[in-house]
Amino acid sequence: MKKNILLLEDDSLLAQTIRELLICEGYEVTLVACGNEAVDASYDNVFDLYIFDINVPDINGLELLQSLREADDKTPAIFISALVDLNSISKAFEIGADDYIKKPFFPEELLIRVNAKLAQKNSNIIYKNLEYDPKSNTLKKDGRVIALGEVQEQLFILFINNINKTLDKDILMDCLEKPSPVALRVALTKLKQTTGLDIKNLRGIGYILEQG
Repeated sequence: MKKNILLLEDDSLLAQTIRELLICEGYEVTLVACGNEAVDASYDNVFDLYIFDINVPDINGLELLQSLREADDKTPAIFISALVDLNSISKAFEIGADDYIKKPFFPEELLIRVNAKLAQKNSNIIYKNLEYDPKSNTLKKDGRVIALGEVQEQLFILFINNINKTLDKDILMDCLEKPSPVALRVALTKLKQTTGLDIKNLRGIGYILEQG
């Protein structure tokens, strides 16, 4: 699944250069030119990385990231800015930036930093169109975060960490409030409908999630 990047840059020439470079590297890129467009994009989509200029129309990059962080958005963020004063740089990291690149810069330098950021120890588990981040306990389907009930979540974690391994029914029953074979079948059916997990019933043995 391609990584999705939100690029906020109002210099159209620089923006297109960066966008084309990232696309050639295999990333999906959403390009916006002002703070309000970035807010709308972050509301409608789930991104793997933000690249923000600071001096942009409507809402500047610093205010934008601060608002996102206050809304518990932990998406990694890189600033690209002509502001080289220590106050701006300090403020950027204070509000939760992961990197800061001073303009002018070689686009390839940004690409190196992007690749490094997105390649950092990625413990995410990919299954078909699902991506599970065990560190934040976040599940995405087709790039969008989906929520599971408590029982479904416990079952999901068991299966996703044991792909191609048979799980005994008794282990799965422990996830249920009122364990019974019928309750387990109902819970697994709901889980399959929500996530699309390819869970198979091995009669008399248990259940298995086969690799997609």
